Amino acid sequence: MGAPTQKAAIIGVGETDYQTRIPEQTYAELAQEAARKAIEDAHLSPGDIEAVVYSMAPTEFMGVTDADKWAIDAVFGRSKPFMRVHTGGATGGSAAQAGYMHVASGLYETCLVVGADKVSETPDAQFILNLIWDPFFERDFALNTITMAALQTVRHMAKYGTTEKDMAHVVVSSWKNAQRNPRAHLKGVLTIDAVLESPYFAWPLKRYDCCPRSSGAAAVVIASERVVRQKATRAAWISGVGGVANTVYMGDRMGGARDTDLCDWTELELAAREAYRQAKITDPVKELDVAEIYAPFSSNQLMGVAALGLSSHHQAGALTQEGFFDLGGEVPVNPSGGTLCANPIAVTALVRVCDAALQVLGKAGGYQVPNVHAAVATGVGGSFQFQTCMVLTDEPR
Repeated sequence: MGAPTQKAAIIGVGETDYQTRIPEQTYAELAQEAARKAIEDAHLSPGDIEAVVYSMAPTEFMGVTDADKWAIDAVFGRSKPFMRVHTGGATGGSAAQAGYMHVASGLYETCLVVGADKVSETPDAQFILNLIWDPFFERDFALNTITMAALQTVRHMAKYGTTEKDMAHVVVSSWKNAQRNPRAHLKGVLTIDAVLESPYFAWPLKRYDCCPRSSGAAAVVIASERVVRQKATRAAWISGVGGVANTVYMGDRMGGARDTDLCDWTELELAAREAYRQAKITDPVKELDVAEIYAPFSSNQLMGVAALGLSSHHQAGALTQEGFFDLGGEVPVNPSGGTLCANPIAVTALVRVCDAALQVLGKAGGYQVPNVHAAVATGVGGSFQFQTCMVLTDEPR
């Protein structure tokens, strides 16, 4: 990535509550709620927004084709540049990066990044997700989201000695953190035994190892340094971004010339390396204060912390059990509860950006980590083939 022509920062964050269904609002109204909250949080008006990037994953969940077109008026996009981004679960992270580039390029002074989802309005979300596969040879026999994650997990267990108890600690920590987050979908007191005794969905993944299907919306306002100096008292500066894609076929991500392993999340490691380079981070454990990792399954968090350089692959499980990534630990991971506790797919990775920005801005409320100067947010999508990484800091770099 070339050097930006101007610095950019998040100055407004808007999120709705995340829950199974939100029947009292249409899709467009839901998106508007998040957009309005972000713009108000930035102390701007809709007229101050110069461009809109829309975060929109598969639209068939709600039975409306290309629902972003329905939402243009609702998110104040009329007569403005408007771009929809879609990279599966990573969509929100990719959209945030696109919004950043709108501003960092010097083309715009402000950009609204917004999206919404109502996953539960379809009776079969997995059927919709399987539309990525070849219609004749693959779709009816496709790997689904859970079985793909299970394959990664089995490989991780064989390669690094990861245990189901390691994964259970991720779940217990996430649900405990989510109790502090009023917007989280799932929250409560879980025990290790309760997680381990929950029914298997696809071995070794059990009920509590898996994320929910959530409805909700999220938005951020990204602004240039000039606007920040005029309008904002605090800002979450976008100091580094990275995004890496890989083939859709998981079997092609095993060794060979690419030197990859599907359980290592090499794509995130590469994306983080670029984001860290831009943000001048050389020791993530010492220089990052919090991480919001897109981990739709408990094992994914173990993969994510290693890919981000917060532990080795072999140590991820042990460090998790020791509380290294808990609130009050060395590097708190997903203090919001993370994707295990809220998963509105079209914006889940944007929610990670929102929650990382709130930490830097000091606005995370009950799940605020003290003295946050730098945070990282990630996204993952497709067949775990897209990975995004964004570093946010309290001062420009």
